Amino acid sequence: MSLTVLSCGPGVTVQDAGRTGFLAQGLSRGGAVDRQALEEGAALLGQPVRTALEMAGLGGRFSFDAPARVALTGAPMKASLDGTPLRWQASHRVPAGAVLDIGGVTAGCYGYLTVGGGFDVPEVLGARGAHLAAGLGDLVKAGDVLGLLPDRDDEAGMVLDVVPRWQGGEIRILPSLQTSLYAQSERDRFCATAFRRDARGNRMGVRMAPPGEGFGLAAGQTILSEVITPGDIQIPGDGAPYVLLAECQTTGGYPRIGTVIPCDLPKVAQAPAGAEVRFRFVTREDALAAQAGFVRDMKGLRGRVKPLVRDPADVPELLGYTLISGVISGSEEE
Repeated sequence: MSLTVLSCGPGVTVQDAGRTGFLAQGLSRGGAVDRQALEEGAALLGQPVRTALEMAGLGGRFSFDAPARVALTGAPMKASLDGTPLRWQASHRVPAGAVLDIGGVTAGCYGYLTVGGGFDVPEVLGARGAHLAAGLGDLVKAGDVLGLLPDRDDEAGMVLDVVPRWQGGEIRILPSLQTSLYAQSERDRFCATAFRRDARGNRMGVRMAPPGEGFGLAAGQTILSEVITPGDIQIPGDGAPYVLLAECQTTGGYPRIGTVIPCDLPKVAQAPAGAEVRFRFVTREDALAAQAGFVRDMKGLRGRVKPLVRDPADVPELLGYTLISGVISGSEEE
């Protein structure tokens, strides 16, 4: 079984939950920038978290050489199957030879295409996802044929309601190693500032543009290089915060005014250019409680999946369904 890429946007990669245990060797975890979307896709298909196509801003056109199941999650995108519109945040059956067309985002930044069984791409250092900064894997491009692993289930036509995370908003942060170097007045001003998500950003991180004067240290912006992790908020020389994401470097020499708690990182990653973002310091106890709640929510996703009710006008093969017990076909002659 395989998926053929007929065309695709410039930022499509195969992603999974990332690689752990290689920070000391200079390799960050990587994986999907919106881990929540991976969990949602897995729940819709009734399978463990595996792989998905991460589509930055624009999807593509894909065909399957055998029947398959797909789930569409993350930032909403226009999608259709052989011209018939598809519901986002839902799972669907794809017949062999059908063309799945995924357009641009209508909100947010990153959409995800999960397939039943997952993508059969090479496993490197314990994961299958691309880590472009480290040279592991590559961008998906037109003409690629991606193998599919066996699908052990057949459930489809399911939908999952989620809390939107596509417009920025309040982001909770913890103090970092250099937070205390910033005067309290600067920290207060930082939290009172309405930043705008800059157009500059990628899987390594996103820039937050302040409306006026930036932020800096009286002693200068350079510190000894030390370990950094996704969520860290670096302040480079121009004074504009830069929030690091999944594919960030592992060491850096810019001061960090704070660190985004993990469960709020999907909201950062999905904030579109121009979205307003505000930061708020929380206590360690509050952060742990928020993260524990997020983990519980992810574990409970499968229980919130429900059947997708389709509009009969969008079901061209309606007469082929058994609608009432004992009736084989609405078109069958008596």
